[in-house]
Amino acid sequence: MNLTESLRQIVGANGVLDAADVATRSAGYLRPDNLKAAALVRPANTDEVAQVMRWCFANKVGVVTHGGLSGLVHGSDAGPDEIILSLERMRGIEDIDPVQRTATVQAGVVLQALQEAVDQHDLAFPLDLGARGSATLGGNAASNAGGNRVIRYGMTREMVLGIEVVMADGTIVSSLNHLIKNNAGYDLKHLFIGSEGTLGVITRLVLRLRERPTTTNMAFVGLDSFAAVARFLKHMDSGLGGTLSAFEVMWQSFYRLVTTAPARGQPPIAQDYPYYVLVESQGADRQLDAARFNSAMESAFESGLIVDAAISQSDADCHAFWSLRDDVEQVMRGGLPVVFDISLPISEMENYVDNLRAALPGAIGEHRLWIFGHLGDGNLHVIVQVRPQDYMASRPKIEALVYSPLAAFRGSVSAEHGIGLEKKPYLKVSRSEAEIALMRTLKAALDPRGILNPGKIF
Repeated sequence: MNLTESLRQIVGANGVLDAADVATRSAGYLRPDNLKAAALVRPANTDEVAQVMRWCFANKVGVVTHGGLSGLVHGSDAGPDEIILSLERMRGIEDIDPVQRTATVQAGVVLQALQEAVDQHDLAFPLDLGARGSATLGGNAASNAGGNRVIRYGMTREMVLGIEVVMADGTIVSSLNHLIKNNAGYDLKHLFIGSEGTLGVITRLVLRLRERPTTTNMAFVGLDSFAAVARFLKHMDSGLGGTLSAFEVMWQSFYRLVTTAPARGQPPIAQDYPYYVLVESQGADRQLDAARFNSAMESAFESGLIVDAAISQSDADCHAFWSLRDDVEQVMRGGLPVVFDISLPISEMENYVDNLRAALPGAIGEHRLWIFGHLGDGNLHVIVQVRPQDYMASRPKIEALVYSPLAAFRGSVSAEHGIGLEKKPYLKVSRSEAEIALMRTLKAALDPRGILNPGKIF
C-alpha cells in the first residue's frame, strides 16, 4: 500500500490530497508559487493526528504542519518526499468560559473567528494582526505571533494557558491547563510555543481572554525627528494610565506608499513629515478615556513633541487609520519585495536605518526601501523592493546588510515570524553557540528521527 492509500486508511478518502492536487494550492501569503509535497493529509481530530504521526514515525516520513500559511520565512515548505499535515478541518471552538475567561479551541481555528466568537460574551482575545482572517491559532502559537498590541498584552506566549500536542512518535501530551497560576513542575507548553512545528504538532489550546474594551481613541500623528518619536512613546504610555494598546510607526516612504494612488488609503495628515505614528488607547469609560487621551495629545502639541495630528472621531476613522497600517500588499507594486521582521533597541533604530539606507545603493543599485512596524515593542518591518531581474542576485546582499549589524546590540533577526528556511544562516546573529546547541539537544530528544518540519531553524 502506497503512502496516499495508507493515510486514507486513517483519515478517510476525502482527507488526503495526492501530489498533483497539492500542486494546485498556493504556497501562501505573498508567494507566487504553489505547494509541493508527496501528499496533504487533513485529520479531523487529535486522535487522527496521532495516528498519522505514528505512521510517519514508523516509516520515517517527514511532516510539515500547516495552519493559515501567513508566515513569511518559508517555514511551511515541504519537500517532494514529505507530507503536509493541514489542520484546516480542526476548526472547533470547543468552549468559551466567561467566568474563568478562557477559550478552548482546536488549532485550526482562524484568529478572527475566535475574536468574533468571544466578542459575543463581551470578552476579547487580544492577539491581532493583519492576517487575522487567515492565520490560525495553532500557527500563531507555533510561531509565537506578535502583532499590533504586544505593547499592552505581550506575544502569543502570554495568552496561552494550556496546550495539547502530538509528539513525533504519535504520543498525545494533553496539558490543557485553565489556570493563570500553575507552578507544578515544568511549564511544558513553552517548549512548543515558537518552535515552528519542529518539536510537536499543536492540536488544541486553552487561551486566556480579557474583558472587551468598550472605548477606542486613536490618532495619526506627524513628527519631525526620531528623537521625538521615542519621547512621544514614553509621553503617551505615561499619560494614558496603562491604556496604551498600540504604537505603530511609519517612516515617510511607507506612509506615502499607502496614501498615494493606486493605493486606496487617503492621507489623514500631510505627507511631508519624516515619521508618522498610529497611537491607540483602549478602555472602558468613554468620557474619561477620551478626556485622558485628548489631554495627552494636547500636552504633546504644547511641548513640541508632535507637529500634526488627526484624532479619530468615529469607529470609521479608527478603521481607516488601521487600514493604512495593514495595507502591506502595496509593496508588491512595481517590483519584488525582500521582507524582514527584526527587533532592536529603540535607541539604535535611527542609526540602524540611516546606515542601511546609505549602504543599499552601492550594494544593489536601484531599489525602494520601506520601514514601519510595532516600534512600541522594538519591532521593525524592513522591506527592500528590487526589480524582478535583480532579485536573485540582490537578495543575499540585502540580507547581509539587514542582519549583520544586529549582532552589535543583540538584536533579533526574527521579531515575529520565526526562522524557517530563510533565516537559518543568520540564527547565530541572535543566538549564541551554547543556545543553539541546547536547541539541537531538545530537537534530538523530542524528535529523534528528525521527521517534524525537517530542515527548519537549524
